[in-house]
Amino acid sequence: MTNLDNKPSIRVDDLHVQFPIRGGFLRRPTGAIRAVDGVSFEIAAGSTVGLVGESGSGKSTTGRALLGLAPATSGSVSIFGRDLTALKAERGALPRVGQLVFQDPYASLNPRMTVGATLREALVYHRIASKADCGAVVQELLDSVGLRPELAARYPLELSGGQRQRVAIARALAVQPEFIVLDEVVSALDVSIQGQILNLLMDLQKKRKLTYLFITHDLSVVRHVSNQVVVLYGGKVMEIAGRDRLFAAPHHPYTHALLSAVPVPNPQIERNRARIDVRTEPPNPIAPPSGCRFHKSCQFATDECRSIEPKLREVEKGHLAACHHMQSATVRRALGAGIAGVIA
Repeated sequence: MTNLDNKPSIRVDDLHVQFPIRGGFLRRPTGAIRAVDGVSFEIAAGSTVGLVGESGSGKSTTGRALLGLAPATSGSVSIFGRDLTALKAERGALPRVGQLVFQDPYASLNPRMTVGATLREALVYHRIASKADCGAVVQELLDSVGLRPELAARYPLELSGGQRQRVAIARALAVQPEFIVLDEVVSALDVSIQGQILNLLMDLQKKRKLTYLFITHDLSVVRHVSNQVVVLYGGKVMEIAGRDRLFAAPHHPYTHALLSAVPVPNPQIERNRARIDVRTEPPNPIAPPSGCRFHKSCQFATDECRSIEPKLREVEKGHLAACHHMQSATVRRALGAGIAGVIA
């Protein structure tokens, strides 16, 4: 196995994904939905990056674009030193490198195929194993995700939600990928099952040296599994930081708003916490506002925020934020007062 410290990372550089809006009798383009608008970040080999933000922020579209499932309008993606375009052009190369586990396992599994048939299909199509050897490999895959061998004969309808998600993970592992996009993989599961699935994913990462992009809106999950966090809002990156640093000292008001929404089990701390309330809807992806995407909801917004788009700037090594006033003493005091208890 290659030393992960020397292995090329996954790089996303100025990624744009737009979906055309068509109208009229000839269905000509009349506009575009700017789902992802200039996103850049990096995932170190063998690590987990948490991609967070509210619904409509572009998280899932970014994850799909990394695997070629959502066509990029511009920008570039390289996976372990290989350009995404070259991987897509080579038959079967991209699925063997990167896989996606969806939020709803029942919707992503064929209800007319048994668990064994689902796994065998991936093995045979990608020539991982011959038809004669598939049975043994299927058993190994089920065992690796904590499922009994007899479940291979069952249909998705006969499984619980947690079992279905384990099957979806096994299907992703069938082609022996190095990179997996996990799109809200535990949000539809019971809390007790969520913990089991998260522990399974972390164990698999250690055993197989996997690299994860973990998409979620749940900051408690992000803190449990991620090494680094990327915060999205309106298709833009608001902040990038190591997990512990982000929770201890967020530098963007939107990140603070997300953290302040996390409940604290101490009633006294919960009552006294300062909050930034997001009172407006997310920005219109068809006609996004000028300047900072968050300025309509930000209590610290100035004319500069409304007219000039802030660039990602390094606060300290490995910590970047896109805010004109992130060094302001007033803003720093307000943000610091709001995270008390969240980092406990």
